[in-house]
Amino acid sequence: MRPSSKSGKNTGPERLPREPRRRGRRAERNETKDRWLITYADLITLLLIFFVMMYAMSRLDVEKYEVVTSSLQHTFKGGDSILELGSGIMGTEGRSNHKNPPASADNGSKQGEGEGTTGQADSTGQGPLTERELAFRKQEEELANLMKLIEAYVKDNSLEDQIRVTDLPKGISITLSDRFLFDTGQADLKSGSAKTLAKLASLFRQLNTVISIEGHTDSLPIVYASEFKDNWELSGARALSVLRFFVDKEKLDPQHFQYAGYADTRPAADNDTPEGRQKNRRVEITVLRQLQK
Repeated sequence: MRPSSKSGKNTGPERLPREPRRRGRRAERNETKDRWLITYADLITLLLIFFVMMYAMSRLDVEKYEVVTSSLQHTFKGGDSILELGSGIMGTEGRSNHKNPPASADNGSKQGEGEGTTGQADSTGQGPLTERELAFRKQEEELANLMKLIEAYVKDNSLEDQIRVTDLPKGISITLSDRFLFDTGQADLKSGSAKTLAKLASLFRQLNTVISIEGHTDSLPIVYASEFKDNWELSGARALSVLRFFVDKEKLDPQHFQYAGYADTRPAADNDTPEGRQKNRRVEITVLRQLQK
């Protein structure tokens, strides 16, 4: 028989105290808070292993180090001191106020032998120029003179709105408007353009370089001339007409010419406006910066 309470009523089994459960939950919370330390410790350990491996794999290449060191020593010893108005390591400083003598007196004479030099020094006194360098300088003078002559001709004949001359990296570009050369949709040269083209031919006759002739059109399809399928054929035919004038009528050397038609793929202005389309319909004659063998 179970003991009864003082009141004589059966109250059932007694409940366990709650204090141990509370302590267990607090311990679990503390363990959860400290779990980040395990990840942090693993990260530090991996970093330590990584740097140990990197240090173990690194090795100084003694031979390469000696080669680099000797090369730098030779370079710094061979150049004149910039502080003493020398030419420096690269030989580009203090050219006009050169004070120190060159590292070796007969270096220039030995270097000039067997390299096609002409024995003439340039304006900076750096040594003799090769034949090719002299040829480039001569060509630059010819191109500069050509540009001045064409600009003067255009100004004297009031052709500024028809002919434009530009000095580009690839050469001297002479842009002629299609209104000056051709009728609409045609590739036959106008009679009025013969005088200007003959003037250009007389100037080209003195040059020893390649002359490129390029035809360009706008983006509108051909509607006036049925003999050409599209703008590709028209642009190529116009460039060819100018080429044949120089070769057939002016008897210039055909080996100095090349031509191409680009249709509307290389516009000079916006094709959405009439003014832009007019600028795009053109023939460009470019005297290239290119030496002939």
